[in-house]
Amino acid sequence: MNRLSQETSPYLLQHAHNPVDWYPWGEEALQKAKSENKPILVSIGYSACHWCHVMERESFENEAVAQEMNERFVCIKVDREERPDVDAVYMDAVQAMGVRGGWPLNVLLLPDARPFYGVTYLPPQNWVQLIQSAHNAFLNHYDELADSAEGFVQNMAMGESDKYGLQASTSEFTLDELDAMFDQLKKHFDTTDGGMDRAPKFMMPSIYKFLLRYFDLTQHPEAMAQLELSLNRIALGGIYDHVGGGWARYSVDGQWFIPHFEKMLYDNAQLLCVYAEAYQLTQSTLYADRLRQTLAWLQAEMAAPEGGFYSALDADSEGVEGKYYIWTEEELKKVLGEDFGWFARLYNIRSEGNWEHGYNHLHLTEPPEQTAQSLGTYAEEFTKRYPAALQKLAEVRASRVRPGLDDKVLASWNGLLVRGLTDAYRALGEEPIRQAAVRVGTFLKTQMTQNGRLWRSFKEGKATITAFLEDYAAVLEGYLGLYQITFDEAWLHEAQTLADYAIANFFDSEDGFFFFTDVEGEALIARKKELFDNVIPASNSVMAHALYTLGTLLDRTDYLGISNQMLSKMRKILLQDVQWVTNWAALYCQRAAPTAEVAFVGPEWDALRQDFDRFFIPNKVTVGTSGTSELPLLQGRTTLQDQTAIYVCFAKTCQLPVTNVPDALAQLG
Repeated sequence: MNRLSQETSPYLLQHAHNPVDWYPWGEEALQKAKSENKPILVSIGYSACHWCHVMERESFENEAVAQEMNERFVCIKVDREERPDVDAVYMDAVQAMGVRGGWPLNVLLLPDARPFYGVTYLPPQNWVQLIQSAHNAFLNHYDELADSAEGFVQNMAMGESDKYGLQASTSEFTLDELDAMFDQLKKHFDTTDGGMDRAPKFMMPSIYKFLLRYFDLTQHPEAMAQLELSLNRIALGGIYDHVGGGWARYSVDGQWFIPHFEKMLYDNAQLLCVYAEAYQLTQSTLYADRLRQTLAWLQAEMAAPEGGFYSALDADSEGVEGKYYIWTEEELKKVLGEDFGWFARLYNIRSEGNWEHGYNHLHLTEPPEQTAQSLGTYAEEFTKRYPAALQKLAEVRASRVRPGLDDKVLASWNGLLVRGLTDAYRALGEEPIRQAAVRVGTFLKTQMTQNGRLWRSFKEGKATITAFLEDYAAVLEGYLGLYQITFDEAWLHEAQTLADYAIANFFDSEDGFFFFTDVEGEALIARKKELFDNVIPASNSVMAHALYTLGTLLDRTDYLGISNQMLSKMRKILLQDVQWVTNWAALYCQRAAPTAEVAFVGPEWDALRQDFDRFFIPNKVTVGTSGTSELPLLQGRTTLQDQTAIYVCFAKTCQLPVTNVPDALAQLG
């Protein structure tokens, strides 16, 4: 065993038996490199990463390769999910080197932690050659390496506003600019298979969030067409687990057929939000089914006993990627019996496999009833036989060797899940979903918060690692969602506490954005800001959303001012290449039209709120009370002739109160 055996990260523990003399990231390893004047190898990955496992098997478990590494470098292993700050710094450096980023990310550093070279996966012979060449360069060409490393550090030290030429503006947020953003974005649409015009295909929830809000504002038919095409294909394709529920991380092809089989909490949490809003808009039974199935999978396989949710399921089982999820024809015949014929036609099952090595993977391109009808296999009992067949497969699959579980609980991903649960509850109105959201929020408040500060990671009953901006932003969004489905003002107080801490400890008042790391956290070679939305939206864009909502709910002009300044500074990038900043674009949609403030006052507030929430109204905040409240949006609001009243307001100016949802919707126009 090496030093990683003392860690709690499942990813680090996977490497605890390697012959490599791994250190966790920390002062011991960094000081050793300095005192011995030895270069550093930082290898960054995560537990569900397939190619991380491949490189471990090929190189890090190989005694001869490990000896080369141990002799020449101080070797450090980093779980990127626990330490996204370390990952962000060195990923930035590697991309500045002209190397395409990915994981495993292997970065070579000088003894003072400045990077001079980086790569992703390499086969063992190439890896050993790199180790030897880098060691030779360190011994014989140190000055050149140091000059190169200093250049990368200087590039990372440049402020984001200077790097991208961002300036604050007092100009109005307009529909014309939103139209320009959409016109630019649609150039990259895949109008055949949905999503964007590239492979592999990632789901990118913030793009669909923007399309939903843009359509709400404009009723643009192309936005709706691309949204439905994308969500339908993602819901029906092989990236969705038809047997067990939940989505895999991405599709390796352009048709959503074969996934990279790991399942991440952050994807599924965000897709709950997207499909909930899409269901409110369309009332599609497919979307409601996917919501309920994914919620069931989360509860069955990802729920931690303390109240949070685990991070990920691995892609591999028994050392084979996707083995848990795929089927031979003979297996399916044995399990399904007389149902095999129609099921095989439905899913294009072949004796030689519809994928590789004789295996089949479940994949549809249209709703199963529609496919069955087109194939002539549809019968009245199909709606019973189809789920029954999937249940048979689920029972057999449960006896297989399961993929590895990353059982750490991350604050930011659980914050995303709270928001996903609150949105799913608003769309479906099912009380167990609201209870689940409150449980996760309570866990974050009681187990991962101390004196108004968040911790990043929770495992084995203990919270560790100083939280990052993404934790504060995501948990803020979750708490704001909880308030608006419960009207329990304790969630607003918690949100305000976290917002004030983030502003005091992360905000750069000169630049107008938030640093990713706490001023009281560990100092790395650069203190970064995250502006660009990826599969997980940028922590700054999530924070801008949260501050806008919280500022509106609490009438806090300071919160609103920070949010507006952040969004205005992003205008240049929004108009130049919006596909990388679509969560910012979703906020722009809220600022291009007035935000509705809807108040429910009286004993029947919950029933009316639940009825109201069935409808897709993204640009709103909701408040409520059974009696009186000191919240600015509730002051002076009373029942109407002893009946629960609904107030529809804009900029705190209200129309006449009404007592039913149809009248309130009419006031919204």
